[in-house]
Amino acid sequence: MSSAAPGPSRVHAVQALGVPPAPSTSGDSDSTAPPIERGLDTSLLCELAKNALVEALNDVQGAKTLVLDPGLAGPLGLVTEVALLKHQAVDKMFWLESGPLTASTRNIVWLCRPKRSYMATIAEQIRSHQTNPPAAGPHIYTILLVPRATELCRKALEDEGVAGEVNIAEFKLELIPVEEDVLSLEMDNVARDIYLRGDDTPIFYASLAFMTFQRAFGLIPRLLGKGDGAQKLIRLLQKHQTSGEPAFSKLEMADGIDGMIVLDRSVDWVTPMCTQLTYEGMLDEFVGIKNGHIEVDSALLDPPQVAGSSASTSALPAANASKKKKHHLSSKDRLYADIRDLNFAVVGSRLSKLARRLEGDFGGVKNLKSVSQMKDFVGRIGGLQSEQQALRLHTGLTEQLMPITRTEEFNKTLEAQQNLVAGYDAVAQLTTIDDLLCQQAPMTTVLRTAVLMSITTGGIKPKPLEAFKRDFLQTYGYHHLPLLIALQDLGLLTRSPTAAAFPALRRSLRLVVDDTDDAAPNDISYVYSGYAPLSVRLVQCATQKNAVLAPTTSESKDRPRAHPIAGWKGFEDALASLPGATVDVRQRAQGDAAPRDPSSAAATTTTIVFFLGGCTYTEIAALRWMSKQTMGRRFVVATTGIINGTSLLESFGSRLPVALQT
Repeated sequence: MSSAAPGPSRVHAVQALGVPPAPSTSGDSDSTAPPIERGLDTSLLCELAKNALVEALNDVQGAKTLVLDPGLAGPLGLVTEVALLKHQAVDKMFWLESGPLTASTRNIVWLCRPKRSYMATIAEQIRSHQTNPPAAGPHIYTILLVPRATELCRKALEDEGVAGEVNIAEFKLELIPVEEDVLSLEMDNVARDIYLRGDDTPIFYASLAFMTFQRAFGLIPRLLGKGDGAQKLIRLLQKHQTSGEPAFSKLEMADGIDGMIVLDRSVDWVTPMCTQLTYEGMLDEFVGIKNGHIEVDSALLDPPQVAGSSASTSALPAANASKKKKHHLSSKDRLYADIRDLNFAVVGSRLSKLARRLEGDFGGVKNLKSVSQMKDFVGRIGGLQSEQQALRLHTGLTEQLMPITRTEEFNKTLEAQQNLVAGYDAVAQLTTIDDLLCQQAPMTTVLRTAVLMSITTGGIKPKPLEAFKRDFLQTYGYHHLPLLIALQDLGLLTRSPTAAAFPALRRSLRLVVDDTDDAAPNDISYVYSGYAPLSVRLVQCATQKNAVLAPTTSESKDRPRAHPIAGWKGFEDALASLPGATVDVRQRAQGDAAPRDPSSAAATTTTIVFFLGGCTYTEIAALRWMSKQTMGRRFVVATTGIINGTSLLESFGSRLPVALQT
């Protein structure tokens, strides 16, 4: 079959992603990037969530059985541990699922999201207890709804006839520190609810979460937003302050925060449709990261000890090895913190250098001559072993990703995507999409590329589009018809000609950079090997205007001081071409005559970037890179949840049909 003609893509950057030999080095990193300055202490939010859970459970006196929504297990694991629940008199825990519930305690507590289906399941379990009452006496029922109780849930319980049997309370699990610079509401399917179903509930939840945030850290001086959802959120924040709870009207100005930029996901559909090329992004795409955790072979975490072994970095376990085990990916793993935001093309050399250093460190024990030298080595051995274990894990994960990056399917898809964002030969890219479809490549791989083509070129010609839809349904199943209709309603898979802002933005915002150096990047475009995420470019327009106009060329090690947020002045035409409203609001505390200048209040200020509808790991990596380019400003990412193109498209479709039981 024919394939796309070669174009200006930078696909070569990820075609040789092996672990090449590297020169010996005395350090474990050749990174010259300065460390990110510490600003806001987001761990306070974790303590607030933990205390709220303790209070909610303590309100139920005595031993209790906890019935947990499976979807909350991951988010809860980021703020608390099972041991804490045991201390709050939790006797046993069960998953919330259909079927009878047997509890030995008098108190039963359900902890769940406010969904009608859950109310029906709870009502069914209560009725089963009423039909067969326990010998120890009737149960006391409590439902803790996260993050708030809704009238819909109360009405559902009334309709089920059990409203009088249940105490309803709330557990405000809001912004969770996934990392010290990443806050997440950990909500699922937010883009679907807001943009496809017109349900603004996630926007309201986000507004309450940011009011809690402002009670903890102070009133955010300036709110910028792009998109209709962003406008609704900012208006809600203003409304809460002026006519909400009394505590909201008494907020003082934040000293360490200079502003918040709210970005609607609908402003930039292009970025999540592209294949992520950072290490963390690749793990999310091809292995899967959920609530900061990844499933890996247990042999990578607890390798068998071989007598006489030294700093072995053999990564992959034997084929008959082991079960999967969950592992928390966090910056506590120093190696992971060092490589997670790198382009995957350079991860191999970084791991190779660390392996060489560890080999030298462990080998140096033979040359120890004095007691003081031996004492120094013994003091370091714990750290060396922990580095060795981290190296084994990430070398193993890299070896899992490498075969994927060498496949024809991966490279054809990547080349087509990069040619589309560069505006090169759309007809040839349509041929590549057809080839991938005929080869039965994964459904979301084909659809992501087709959606990318539609967005970047102003739609697909009617005849090829109808042929694609027909072949797509015949190949992957007619149960995907609602997904195609949803994409058409969202304007993501449309007939040409359709007004497309992307070609003009490609030039005015310098979204495609041909000379990106993945090893020593001078622009955010390194995260996609040449494409600068539109969403993050908009943040640069407001905070680092010079970086939008030209890449950093200075070789000086002295970083410039961050400028105060100037808004989107000078980029009005680019903002106007994107869908949705543009908002710029200055807040002031009650009694302040004028807004305060936050740039003079603290040596390092924090700028919050909130993605309404989800963000990708590459966007987080790009913002971390931006934090390292100037002194005095640190970006903290907030989001409704972490997404990628696959999870985003799957959320727009209907549930898969259930296979017939034979």
